[in-house]
Amino acid sequence: MSQQGAPHSSRVGGAGWALVITSVAGFMAALDNLVVTTALPSIREDLGGAIHDLEWTVSAYTLTFAVLLMFGAALGDRFGRRRLFLVGLTVFTGASAAAAMAPGLDHLIVARAVQGVGAAIMMPLTLTLLTAAVPAERRGMAYGIWGAVNGLAVASGPLVGGSLTEHVSWQWIFWLNVPLGLALLPLARLRLAESHGTGAPLDIPGTLLASGGLFGIVYGLVRGPVDGWSGPVVLTALFAGAALLVGFVHHGIRSANPMLPMRLFRSRAFSGINGASLLMFLGMFGSIFLLSQYMQNVLGYSPTEAGLRMLPWTGMPMLVAPVAGILSDRVGGRPVVAAGLFFQAAGLGHLAYVVTTDASYGSQLPGLIMSGIGMALYFAPASAIVMSSVTVKEQGIASGANNALREVGGALGIAVMASVFSAQGGYETPQSFVDGLRPAVAAGAGIVALGGIAALLIPGRRRGGDTVTDGTGAGPAPAAEPELAATGPTAAPR
Repeated sequence: MSQQGAPHSSRVGGAGWALVITSVAGFMAALDNLVVTTALPSIREDLGGAIHDLEWTVSAYTLTFAVLLMFGAALGDRFGRRRLFLVGLTVFTGASAAAAMAPGLDHLIVARAVQGVGAAIMMPLTLTLLTAAVPAERRGMAYGIWGAVNGLAVASGPLVGGSLTEHVSWQWIFWLNVPLGLALLPLARLRLAESHGTGAPLDIPGTLLASGGLFGIVYGLVRGPVDGWSGPVVLTALFAGAALLVGFVHHGIRSANPMLPMRLFRSRAFSGINGASLLMFLGMFGSIFLLSQYMQNVLGYSPTEAGLRMLPWTGMPMLVAPVAGILSDRVGGRPVVAAGLFFQAAGLGHLAYVVTTDASYGSQLPGLIMSGIGMALYFAPASAIVMSSVTVKEQGIASGANNALREVGGALGIAVMASVFSAQGGYETPQSFVDGLRPAVAAGAGIVALGGIAALLIPGRRRGGDTVTDGTGAGPAPAAEPELAATGPTAAPR
């Protein structure tokens, strides 16, 4: 088993190359969560299909991405993180080309599902590969940049999709990935160091339980607004998914080598940051989904114009997250993450209060700025806390679990907030849209605020010395790997 870590990474290209490669790969995977949403009318015009059929061009990616994330991380730990990163990147790039050339809707949905498989293998390994390449004292800034790029990708998906669809064609939302993927493949092969995790046997029963459970939950949440929450298919999916997840938890407690050891949740850092991440993505995804439509359907902006007006929110991570990473190295991750979530909750609350059928952009701007600052403060320290809350050999497991919970949170957010929206309003008139939007975004603000409370459960730094409790609940890394032991906020300022 190879544990080459940072010294070997310096021979093959160093931290700078690792940051570029993992950030671009993460951007590609994160972007495709929402990039299709503003292109759906054009896709329907070209390929046909009812609107509920077109929904699968979004959900096919989300489902496979969410349910296979932990398995992708486990494969990387077992067979080599760089090797599996290259496999995932190859699958993702090829599926993107297939989606761009899809002759019909069924072909597009299949290509999107395969895209999700590639992203599920590739995405959790970006953070573990970056951790292995960057010295401990510089990881806060590296996580900040990585988090900024990924946060920008998630939030700017509707802008990129709308702009390409409006000015070129909807196929280019997929063609965009191809040159990036082809450029990254040789760079990753030459510039990234290989590393492994525990080397334990693959947990096939745990993988099946987790994948089946998450598939059932996400499928039920995606189909609920379309088929009705009391429909037999939706209820079966939700109950069966919940039962399988209970079985997964039991398996994680009882099994000798589980994919996700439940003992990790004894760490308040691991439990707190994962709860905060789930709630943050739940409130953020659903709010962006509805507010981007509000700007187009009610205020009359084009997709590009709406995306540009959301830049104070979506672009803020590029400016603030690197600073947040440095700040988390100095004061610890808990106060930065909690402040970010409360900032975002306040921003969403402001937007819920000011939206009307003719709201001025100036009245919305404070809420957009607060939400952007909050998102930026969250991303970098959150990544650092996840990686530092477990031992080095379990970082792949932790990364996969955290990313899976984020994806589930995003799917849950769209489903829950769309349900609130439908119960209080609709698409019939601008006023009915606003009537549904206000309570939905207010619910999003409350959910994100709950995430801030969850973040406060993360232990803070101890005063004096290098010993900290912010993210060290799983114990220190082995002495033979000191360059990887202190990650993000656990690294004492030097």
